[in-house]
Amino acid sequence: MKAARILLVDDEPGIRQSLAGVLEDEGYTVVSVESGEECLAELGRQGFEVILLDVWLPGMDGLETLARVQEIPFAERPAAVMISGHGNIETAVKATKLGAFDFLEKPLSIEKVSVVVKNALNQRRLALENCRLKEGSESKYRIIGESVPMKALRQQLTLMAGTNGRVLIYGESGTGKELVAHALHAMSPRAAEPFIEVNCAAIPEELIESELFGHRKGSFTSAHEAKAGKFQKADGGTIFLDEVGDMSLRTQAKVLRALEEQRFEPVGASESIQVDVRVVAATNKNLDEQIERGNFREDLFYRLNVIPFHVPPLRDRAQDIPLLADYFLREFTTAYGRKPKELTPEAYQVLVEYHWPGNVRELRNVIERIVILNPQVRVDARHVPVIVVKRAADARLDRFASLQELRASVEREYILKKMEDAGGNVTRTAELLGLERSNLYRKMKTLGIGPKEQPS
Repeated sequence: MKAARILLVDDEPGIRQSLAGVLEDEGYTVVSVESGEECLAELGRQGFEVILLDVWLPGMDGLETLARVQEIPFAERPAAVMISGHGNIETAVKATKLGAFDFLEKPLSIEKVSVVVKNALNQRRLALENCRLKEGSESKYRIIGESVPMKALRQQLTLMAGTNGRVLIYGESGTGKELVAHALHAMSPRAAEPFIEVNCAAIPEELIESELFGHRKGSFTSAHEAKAGKFQKADGGTIFLDEVGDMSLRTQAKVLRALEEQRFEPVGASESIQVDVRVVAATNKNLDEQIERGNFREDLFYRLNVIPFHVPPLRDRAQDIPLLADYFLREFTTAYGRKPKELTPEAYQVLVEYHWPGNVRELRNVIERIVILNPQVRVDARHVPVIVVKRAADARLDRFASLQELRASVEREYILKKMEDAGGNVTRTAELLGLERSNLYRKMKTLGIGPKEQPS
């Protein structure tokens, strides 16, 4: 394991020498300097995990140096331990407010210095790990897309995340409703608290009440021990009720009461439990129709639908498909240890023209299949699953109202391709097409193609 690097900043040569010797004996790499200016210069040249920084220094003092150290990006910033021969509470408080990990007084105890350095290293390691986990979480739940609907969705998230208002997310299956729920929680003041998911469509009717509210031991045949429900586990945080439209009327009644009172009774219990939970729900059903049919309670709908979010289907934001495809390519090439891949324009065209009935989930699955089955770095239309290519072609043909429109479109594309091959020279293009130049001009005028070279 690489030795931790420590920067020792003190204007007393004896202290620098003795501390450096002790720390090097413990396996650390130590660099010693005698001023704040030298400290900052050394930090500009190389990285350190910990700084032992004297408060009283000639020129720039330790506190001013510490303030400058805090300007270093977090991932590169060392943990700072302040040292002073004239320690007082006021100086220690200032150092702490400026971001110091600890404060040591001279004469120094070698044992205490050793313990503080170890603790500072551990604290920095944990802080960096938490930062990486947070960045990974933010990346995982990042909403990708530059289309107008997705920009509007992100703006709505920014406006509503800081509130406690209940949210109902609408969208077809596979559009990313769960992603929006996660992003909403991650951007909210409850981000450090639990995010608990419940798939209302996947839990059997006889078990969903127990899943949501918990149960007491012996409350039913298989209740061999007490169990906390999802609402209790989400206390302080967010509960996500996915596919809420599939919830039975009986369960809807209990959920309505829990929302109104922020209180519920576990199955088999006589006492209630108080919770503080933000509720986010999602559905791929038309709840207005479900209410008319008597399948969904109108009062619960109004309780959930305080802030409605609409996640558009992928076909309505086709310009986001290349961005999503690239994102999934990076994700799966990394996950499977493959070389980075790139899609050709033809492959992008097929993906954009496909209807995507399974939305983003289907696109993700297609890209994963491409990465697994194709070792090539360049991915063209041949590597896209046949069903996607076929249906994209069908969609392309469906755009034409008549055979004449289709023929004109094909002719136009073919002529433009030959003009490109001829460098825009109309005479050369006519030769490649086997046409008289005058016939080509008439054809170009009919098809709305402007000549790139005027006739001489």
